[in-house]
Amino acid sequence: MRKILIVIDMQNDFIDAALGTREAVAIVDAVKAKIRSYPAEDVIATMDTHGADYMDTQEGKNLPVPHCIKGSAGWQIRPDIAELLTGAKIYEKPTFGSLALARDLKAIAEKEEIELELIGLCTDICVVSNALLLKASMPEVKISVDAGCCAGVTPEKHMAALETMASCQIQIVNK
Repeated sequence: MRKILIVIDMQNDFIDAALGTREAVAIVDAVKAKIRSYPAEDVIATMDTHGADYMDTQEGKNLPVPHCIKGSAGWQIRPDIAELLTGAKIYEKPTFGSLALARDLKAIAEKEEIELELIGLCTDICVVSNALLLKASMPEVKISVDAGCCAGVTPEKHMAALETMASCQIQIVNK
C-alpha cells in the first residue's frame, strides 16, 4: 500500500510572521523529520494563497490580517522545509481546503490502494478542512493526522480540531 504525506501550509506567515505562533515554530523540526521519512514522490504540499484583494474577501473580513499574499515573503514555504519538497506537487489554495487536492488523490485511490497522513498548519483551520474533505471524498481510505507535526491557532483549538477529526474516523497519532 502506498502511503502519501500531505504537508499543509508550512508557510512563513503561519510559522513566525503575520499569524505565527510559538507552537508553529516548535513543530518545524518534527515536520522536517516526517518529510524525510517519506519517499520524495509520495509527498504533497499545500500553500494558502491570497491576492492583493484579500481584505475584500469573506475570509479577509472575518480574519482581517493580510497573510500568504502570493509572491510575498510570508507566502513562501519556510526555506528549510521547501528544500525538502523539491519535486513535490504543491497545491495553491485560495481557501482552507483544496478541492483539487481531494480530486487528484481520489483519482489515485481509484487506481491503487493508498493511505494518507496529514501534517502542518493550522490544525483547527486548514488541516481539519483538508482532512474532512479527503475523508468525505474517500471514506474507505485510511487517513491519519500526526498531532506532533501540527499546531493550531491556540493549543486549545489544536486539541479541539484533533477531537473533531477523531470523531470523524481520522486516526490521530502522537497526540
